[in-house]
Amino acid sequence: MSISSTDRTHSGTPRRQRKTLNVSAIGGLLAALAAAGCVTGSNPVESAAGAQRMTPHAEPSRMEAVAGAAANVAKKVAAPVIAFAEAEKPVIKFNPDDRYYEQLRARMRWMDIKYGEERLKTPDVSSRLLLAQSAARKARLEEVGLNFRDVYGIINAETSWIPRTGASKDGTPNLGIAQFEPATAKALGLRDPHDPVEAVHVAALHLKQAAAWSAKRIADLKLSEEERAAKLREGISIYYNLSTKGRNRWNGMNTAMLPIETQRHISNARRGAREAADLEQQLASVRARTQGTPTFSAALPGSSS
Repeated sequence: MSISSTDRTHSGTPRRQRKTLNVSAIGGLLAALAAAGCVTGSNPVESAAGAQRMTPHAEPSRMEAVAGAAANVAKKVAAPVIAFAEAEKPVIKFNPDDRYYEQLRARMRWMDIKYGEERLKTPDVSSRLLLAQSAARKARLEEVGLNFRDVYGIINAETSWIPRTGASKDGTPNLGIAQFEPATAKALGLRDPHDPVEAVHVAALHLKQAAAWSAKRIADLKLSEEERAAKLREGISIYYNLSTKGRNRWNGMNTAMLPIETQRHISNARRGAREAADLEQQLASVRARTQGTPTFSAALPGSSS
């Protein structure tokens, strides 16, 4: 499945906060005033104001008719409806560090694999961790309670770390190692979805936004710290996997009611995160046996956050 697109937008957030008035209610009131003979001009506001300014010298029956008509309408019409929508949050934009990413690309190592009838390439273990760690650090995922294992898990759920082109149910292409749809890639500032280095770093930024959305959805649930961490990550997969309409049905407790594809995404992301933890431990063991010789590092000389 793909990272969200046009309906499945990069933000998934409602439009800007706005107020909407019950136009029909106001229209009904003006119509009643018009029927009483008070609204005659082209500007209904001025005309209504004119009706209110009637002097005591005006014909009493006419004034009583106006007051009665307005009172009857007021009884029938509810107060104006003011709708408040959640304020739109700014989209997290990708700010590429080309010099840094070139260094990352130079350190990437690739393996040939067979995918269906195709021969494709996938990053080796060290390269996967290198990318995930770098992307998590650049996106400052610790600010939302996440880390490189979550980046690894999401890419695992999207493509199992095999860069390729897929498609959504509606035929929209899903591109590269993170399966960005073209509209989402453009909205987030991703220049080349087929470039694994850029794509994974943008996926980490998208992950951060998804985490903020998920945290808000589960904010009122009574959960232990461990349960909240698990639910937060469920929400991240839901944000990635469903349309805006679909994801907004999730209340934190109805995960079992979601489509099977979404539940599979949650499971694969969780499995990928565990795999990343295991690989990190194995590589640490290798470094220890080689007397601390560094196998890889996500922090490159001269890099900036």
